[in-house]
Amino acid sequence: MSDKNTTHITIETKLENAFNPSHLNVENESHMHSGPATDSHFKLTVVSDEFAGKRPVGRHQAVYAVLADELAGPVHALAMHLFTNEEWQASGQDVQASPNCRGGSK
Repeated sequence: MSDKNTTHITIETKLENAFNPSHLNVENESHMHSGPATDSHFKLTVVSDEFAGKRPVGRHQAVYAVLADELAGPVHALAMHLFTNEEWQASGQDVQASPNCRGGSK
C-alpha cells in the first residue's frame, strides 16, 4: 500500500514531465513540522540535465513555476535539492536530512 496522496503524486508527475529526471525523490515531510500533520511540506531531490547552466536560484524558480498551483494551494514548503547528473555523481548521490521543525516562534 502506498502512502502517497494526490498532492504527492501530482508533484511527482509534474516534475517528471517538466524535467525528465534521471533520479526523482519526493518525500512528504509534513509529519516533521509543528501542528497537525498535513500534506504541506515536501522534500524534493531532482536530478536532471535540464538544470545545466542554471544557477541555484534559476533552478528553484523553474521548479516553482512547474508547481505554482500546488504552492498556491496545499503545499506550504519545499526543501529542494536540484542537481545535474554530473553534480549528482560528484555529490555521492546523497542529500542531507531535513531538520525537525522548531515551530514558527522558536
